[in-house]
Amino acid sequence: MEVALRKVHDSDLPVFYRQMNDPESLRMAAFTPEDPADRNAFDAQWKRIRATSVVRTVLADGDVVGSAAVYGEPGEREVTYWVDRAYWGRGIATAALRALLAEVRERPLYARAAADNEASLRVLHKCGFRESARASGFANARGEEIAEVVLKLQHEA
Repeated sequence: MEVALRKVHDSDLPVFYRQMNDPESLRMAAFTPEDPADRNAFDAQWKRIRATSVVRTVLADGDVVGSAAVYGEPGEREVTYWVDRAYWGRGIATAALRALLAEVRERPLYARAAADNEASLRVLHKCGFRESARASGFANARGEEIAEVVLKLQHEA
């Protein structure tokens, strides 16, 4: 499977909206918008993300399967990614994150994941991120405070 990144097109947004409303994906991601079904909030968030972040559409064999981004203030920038659940377990998130990290060369970069999200933690470790702290935060998708892992990529992997 060929994984590639490209700039986000307006036509990608309905796909992202659908992907980000999958109940199992939301539970796994944990730290999600308060109401992922609020389309106006989704559109406003994506307008802001596209204006202030390095954000890319993830393609697998030409199909839109997710997104990957680097956002935040210099020195504190974080990575985030989302892959459609139908494509989990195929190495797409790892390939997409590696491509994003090759494009965005600044370091350090940070990432956060629910402590029980083993798949996401595995992706981040494969891409060179290392645990730097533990924290807890309110996970909208789970309706409770949960443990989270903070990871840091100090140098190019």
